[in-house]
Amino acid sequence: MHSPPHPDAAWQEWLPDAAAGLIVAALGLVIAILNYGAFDEYAGAVPLGLSPYRQVALLAVVAIVMGAAIGLSRLAPGAALATVWVLAGTHVLVGVPILATELAVVVVAFGTARWGSTAIVWLSALSIPAGAIVAVRFLASDIRRVLSGFIDLSALANLAEQWQPGAIVIGAALLGLPWMAGMVLRVAAGARTTADLASVDVARAEADRAQARQIARLREDQARLARDVHDVVGHSLAVILAQAESGQYLPDGDPAALKTTLANIADSARTSLQSVRHVLSATQEGIAAPTPGLDSLVEGLRTSGHEVASTESGAPQPMPPELELTAFRTLQEMATNAMKHGRRDRPITVERRWPDGDWEATLRISVSNVAAAEPATWLPDWTAGQGLTGMRERVESAGGRLDVDRRDVAGEPRFTATAWIPVRRSLP
Repeated sequence: MHSPPHPDAAWQEWLPDAAAGLIVAALGLVIAILNYGAFDEYAGAVPLGLSPYRQVALLAVVAIVMGAAIGLSRLAPGAALATVWVLAGTHVLVGVPILATELAVVVVAFGTARWGSTAIVWLSALSIPAGAIVAVRFLASDIRRVLSGFIDLSALANLAEQWQPGAIVIGAALLGLPWMAGMVLRVAAGARTTADLASVDVARAEADRAQARQIARLREDQARLARDVHDVVGHSLAVILAQAESGQYLPDGDPAALKTTLANIADSARTSLQSVRHVLSATQEGIAAPTPGLDSLVEGLRTSGHEVASTESGAPQPMPPELELTAFRTLQEMATNAMKHGRRDRPITVERRWPDGDWEATLRISVSNVAAAEPATWLPDWTAGQGLTGMRERVESAGGRLDVDRRDVAGEPRFTATAWIPVRRSLP
């Protein structure tokens, strides 16, 4: 759940533990010096027959080692736990009296549960009942001596041997309380870490979604730009090439007609160049390019030399800029396809029907022409297959629909494209 801090952790983290360890070691040294010569009274004998001086020195070592265990409880919980067990073995085997400062072992119990590895947590959990048994079975007299300095134990003086099981339970509970407190804080820290990681994951996912949306917008803008350039260039080339072809059939002795045709070609090229510039500038600046009227497209068809039968029904209505542009580009592509695939000796039919009431809020645009026996080859190959797909995507993105039909009418193959385009924005 939680790994111990790395030895190279900032000294500020370790400073409180080091200060606590120094305090415990200093108090232990003071107790050892103040009780010089009184160990026979406490322990019943001098440990291993040592002189009082050496006995004080031994207790000073115990005090320092206990302080070190406290100082290592966060930085190295495993080492702190091992140190406590070494001290317990020293008390049992050597008979060194217990110092009051060794009650700070509860800090080690807390530290092993809070900062120890999984193995240390299990070892510390097993050490709690084991330590209580060792304390009651082998160190009971020393522990009573230490506790008598803090509480009155006279009521327990005449208890029989049956007190030991209860004392073991009490001792385990006293050690278990700080251990459980460490476990509670460990779990809480793990939950906070999990929550922090979850927050990071959520933030990363949100950033990924934002990036994906930005990429999608860029791709959509690129696709829209490609469609607009395709529509403008394709339509202009169709008009220019149709006018150039018609010029081949002008009488040789009619220079005025030839000049008119060349002027129309120049006007178409100039208009095409201006339209491309508007499309590119609008894309770069993020503004809507001005949209010519639908009538201009019909007139452009006529100047190309095609016969056009144009009808318009209903009252024209103002449209939002994006829908107006959709209607213009759709009719533009329809007219381009009609010039590209239609017969020049048959008229192109253009119908526009505006909505008559609120129940029908769409503009119906239909372009029909007699298909040529052989497909035209005078337009560049890069326009093949792109017009209908782009037109359908454009109309559907605006909330409309497109229908393309090819059937025989009076023995002639007639190609009809019909689009229904909303005249108002859809409600969100």
